Amino acid sequence: MKLVDQAAISRSVAIDMDAAAVIESAMRALGKGEVIQPDILSMSFPQYHGEVDIKTAYIHGAHNFAVKISTGFFNNHTYGLPSLSGMMIVFDAETGRAEAILADNGYLTAVRTALSGLIAAKYLARADSTRVAVIGSGEQARLQVRALKLLFPLEQVNVWSRNDDHAVEYAQEMQDVAPQVRAYERIEDACRDADIIVTTTPAIEPVLLAEHVSRGSHITAIGSDNEFKREISGELLTMVDIFCCDLQSQSESHGELKYFKNRHQETPWPVYEIGKIIAGEIACQRKPTDISLCCLSGTGVLDSAIAEYALSRL
Repeated sequence: MKLVDQAAISRSVAIDMDAAAVIESAMRALGKGEVIQPDILSMSFPQYHGEVDIKTAYIHGAHNFAVKISTGFFNNHTYGLPSLSGMMIVFDAETGRAEAILADNGYLTAVRTALSGLIAAKYLARADSTRVAVIGSGEQARLQVRALKLLFPLEQVNVWSRNDDHAVEYAQEMQDVAPQVRAYERIEDACRDADIIVTTTPAIEPVLLAEHVSRGSHITAIGSDNEFKREISGELLTMVDIFCCDLQSQSESHGELKYFKNRHQETPWPVYEIGKIIAGEIACQRKPTDISLCCLSGTGVLDSAIAEYALSRL
């Protein structure tokens, strides 16, 4: 059995179009019902602002599947440590034998999350989108934008963070992604006239409100991935024209759909799953003035797909 460290994995897997194709294919397989995927096993550590998730899935016909253990402890910055960590164990799908431990410290999760945001924008955002607003200033705030740059001719990137210094650091570091990269002290200023808004926070109370969003915007929300987190206000959820998610049942328990589920309310719009849109099983037509929102709470199929891809390149 191989034991592979993060350095070797990061040399083999990058945020590029090859990896994006793997993620898009996995999302399509989920939409076509070609995946065995159990519910997420989660455990929270509220006293440490932490969580651990275990995810897995098998894509029909694949040689391998993976079981991923991922942690997010969001007070780690006070110790000089990254918030995210974890590993993936890759198994042979025919024999069940463990083939490799990918000790990636969350690197592959970060890559597949960024690329899933790109794929969501590919199918839901306007093709001429050039202005991006990022809510949050951590790892995903950086990687989501670098992924978007693969398909969209970015001209302006705005960032807002609850920590003004972190937003300024972000803007200084990300100058290479667009001609204009700027930090804002007010979220409404950062989001004004944005074509794409990406929320990347571990918030438990909504940070993005209806008044922050312009007509025609697409929102990718990746922060709500457990029963406690929420980034999008109820008013904004009700206002959107197109709502999409990676998996409806998971969004109802972990993602933004729990706003309605917990209130025993019907959604004011049909719920689309991004994999079914990619597979062509659902037609999702957006008008230029529509507001679209894609809630990505993270599915095990993406972990198995990126793990098998990584193993093939090592």
